[in-house]
Amino acid sequence: MKVLAGMSGGVDSAVAAARAVEAGHDVTGIHLALSRNPRSYRSGARGCCTIEDSNDARRAADVIGIPFYVWDLSAEFHEDVVEDFLDEYAAGRTPNPCLRCNEKIKFAAVLEKGLALGFDAVATGHYAQLRRAPESQGGLIEMHRAVDDGKDQSYVLGVLDQRQLAHSLFPLGDSTKPEVRVEAERRGLLVADKPDSHDICFVADGDNAGWLREKLGDRAPNEGGDIVDDDSGEVLGRHEGTYGYTIGQRKGLRIGRPAPDGKPRFVLDIEPVSGTVTVGPRERLAVHSLRGIRPRWCGAVPDTLAGPGVSVQLRAHGEELPATVRVLGDQGDGADEVAVELHEPAYGIAPGQAVVVYDGTRVVGSATISATDRVAADGGARTR
Repeated sequence: MKVLAGMSGGVDSAVAAARAVEAGHDVTGIHLALSRNPRSYRSGARGCCTIEDSNDARRAADVIGIPFYVWDLSAEFHEDVVEDFLDEYAAGRTPNPCLRCNEKIKFAAVLEKGLALGFDAVATGHYAQLRRAPESQGGLIEMHRAVDDGKDQSYVLGVLDQRQLAHSLFPLGDSTKPEVRVEAERRGLLVADKPDSHDICFVADGDNAGWLREKLGDRAPNEGGDIVDDDSGEVLGRHEGTYGYTIGQRKGLRIGRPAPDGKPRFVLDIEPVSGTVTVGPRERLAVHSLRGIRPRWCGAVPDTLAGPGVSVQLRAHGEELPATVRVLGDQGDGADEVAVELHEPAYGIAPGQAVVVYDGTRVVGSATISATDRVAADGGARTR
């Protein structure tokens, strides 16, 4: 096959490209330029869209012996990922830009361009596994968790549909990260010991609030407001903008005085219009059910998923939670909605995050969380 190998400049994508060559594919390496001026987003080695990363990717391609090109997708990245990130925070939600980047850039814009140029598939360094189901079960391409639980990235790939999976390769899914580093060193790849990137790639130094404050400008929903205790209604402090807070946050709350009961306080609710941030005890964060919108299915659209093995993941590195998942069908706007009943509570879950559904190790699909149900201060239910 003719394969495009996405090369971020890290060790994973370099080894994935090398393995694609070793498997007999005709491989071309590409690095995505996600900003016309990389320093407008960030610099240094903490992200994945720096000048240093581009140079590392080119050197790896030279060692592997494959053609290498840089593709400018800065306009698409800014519109579909960065602007979406800003809009979501302005609305009081908590987005996951990595999922959006995989959906809109790496497996949409790149794949479509690659197919148009005559390529058959895109290979990346993501840790996930692809398997073809038996013909008796439809013969679809299934995505499963990687063998390395600590590196599994199926959560951020839960936005891929069947067509995209059919044109994808994940050569690292059956390996552990230490094995990949050893292989990179054996192959003479200089990125063998390069640290992993952990932060949002376009946010300098991981300072989310500071970056949002600078970039939102007139779109900022407010310039400050009260931090209010959920139990007593007392104003415990002031903040400089709701976009600097997420549901479940404990640190950096700027509470000027202790809560009446002396317990630690966590962010329970964010109201971007009034500018009010409501805080309360951790137990008030317990979510027992949630709704999801804009579902994307990796295969056939399910009806109800229940029983042993059915679970959801609510964070990129979060644990699996047993659940019952129902697809509610057209809710009047031409789109399906997903209802998830958690069999045990989850904490700090916010609208805008993704819920990814699993059946055993198989990824069924994902949706964007639109509302969560929690216990209110008066003992009733609170929907956020």
